[in-house]
Amino acid sequence: MTTHAPVGPAPIRTRPIRTRPIRTRPLPSGAYSGQSWRIHRITEDFELEDVWALPVQGGADDFPRFVEAMMSGEERDFPAAYRFLFAVRWALGRMLGTEQDEHGLGRRVASLGERLPDDLRDHSGPVRDESPFHPLYLTDREYAAEIANRTMHGVLHLGWVEDESVPDGYSAHLSVLVRPNGLLGEAYMAFIKPFRYLVVYPALLRTVGRRWETAQGVAR
Repeated sequence: MTTHAPVGPAPIRTRPIRTRPIRTRPLPSGAYSGQSWRIHRITEDFELEDVWALPVQGGADDFPRFVEAMMSGEERDFPAAYRFLFAVRWALGRMLGTEQDEHGLGRRVASLGERLPDDLRDHSGPVRDESPFHPLYLTDREYAAEIANRTMHGVLHLGWVEDESVPDGYSAHLSVLVRPNGLLGEAYMAFIKPFRYLVVYPALLRTVGRRWETAQGVAR
């Protein structure tokens, strides 16, 4: 099994990375399961929920800079419909008690950080104070972060995939893995699925593309 070395902060590069037109359809599950990601062994009891191609291409050593660009920025970068949907989601969470601390990481569920091998424990990647996601690890090909509440324990995974169809040889994928919390979690995931596909992912793809274009401008 191929392993990927943890990395520290990415150096600033001067060669721009090309972006490609945004894809509005998810990828098949094989686009995730067919890769030799280290996250596989850490999330064996999780279900693959979604896999998407992100509008980013680059070279073999460009992944850490992409992660920094994607995880940076502010919420106002996203379209109004996206921000409204998440405002409603957080309001419902507070009303129903799904976002209370006792349902989160280290309370209802143990952090996946406890499952990490020693070589990944000190390489968590970028941290945003306002983000509900807690970073797990960053390598030269993977980034993973987790979130937990009353309904589910989830993982956001970014991967840098070899891609012969693009000029520089690599493209970015986003995968979402979940472990629903009983019937409530399964019902919640089914309820929000249309909103994810109609609002969340299209807005996320557009925002990632804009953030990456900005990062390229800074690099130049």
